Amino acid sequence: MRRMRRWGVWSALAIVAVLFFGTGSAVARDLRIATWNLEWLTLRPAGDRELPRGVVPRTPADFAALRGYARALDADVVAVEEVDGRRPAAEVFPPGRYNLYFTHDPVVQRVGFAVRKDIPVTVNPDVTALRAHDRWLRSGADITIRWQGHVLRLLAVHLKTGCLWSPLTDRRRRACPVLGEQLRTLDGWVAARQAEGVPFAVLGDFNRSFDARDQFSRALARAAPLAFAGQGMESPCWGGERFIDHILVGGPARAWLVPDSLHVLVYRETDREARRQLSDHCPVSVELRP
Repeated sequence: MRRMRRWGVWSALAIVAVLFFGTGSAVARDLRIATWNLEWLTLRPAGDRELPRGVVPRTPADFAALRGYARALDADVVAVEEVDGRRPAAEVFPPGRYNLYFTHDPVVQRVGFAVRKDIPVTVNPDVTALRAHDRWLRSGADITIRWQGHVLRLLAVHLKTGCLWSPLTDRRRRACPVLGEQLRTLDGWVAARQAEGVPFAVLGDFNRSFDARDQFSRALARAAPLAFAGQGMESPCWGGERFIDHILVGGPARAWLVPDSLHVLVYRETDREARRQLSDHCPVSVELRP
């Protein structure tokens, strides 16, 4: 059954419940984690040899608009994709509020995290096996954060495009076997976290539409029990499209996922030019309550 949820930009913001445990006591609140593909976010000039034809760098006004949406998103941790490192990311996520972490890939479309400055972070080695079969692919960004006495392992990914729902063995589509190899890497990472017994989440642009019958998501679920935010739903981004930006939660963190907390921050702008200036993806977030 097809389900569509439509959220406006302001209704896309979850209201965080703040619990006070007496005078002078600690304040507990939910952790908001998000993923956002920022579509060729770079400070390189037009015509740079590392950029494909047709990629037009953002103007100062574009960066200002993206900063406004990042502020509205108000996430504690954001997995970001298609970002050319810290400098352009800092134009969207102000250094006074966020620390930035990126993979070491020699490509423009890198993967990383923006993490609120008061959250302790341990940077784990990049998951380089995700790009082993194509030099244009991206490693996974792997970090561990500490939140209100809990540890949470996070992996940000941006997987191979071109195999939205086809069988992973379909060799008529070169992307499908490559995505199948990436699945094996993810499967191993998820299984390792499950064996360790740590709370974890995998989030990012999977370039794959998940439903209960999908080969990719079913394989990951065999590696460990997972909560799939948005599975079987459609995103309201740019008027409606399949979810390919996913947040998967596993280990003890499955019990932390706040029901019905999935939100898509939809842009106010609706014209084609605005889509180029902002991104072809909308930010997707969930709330965790340890």
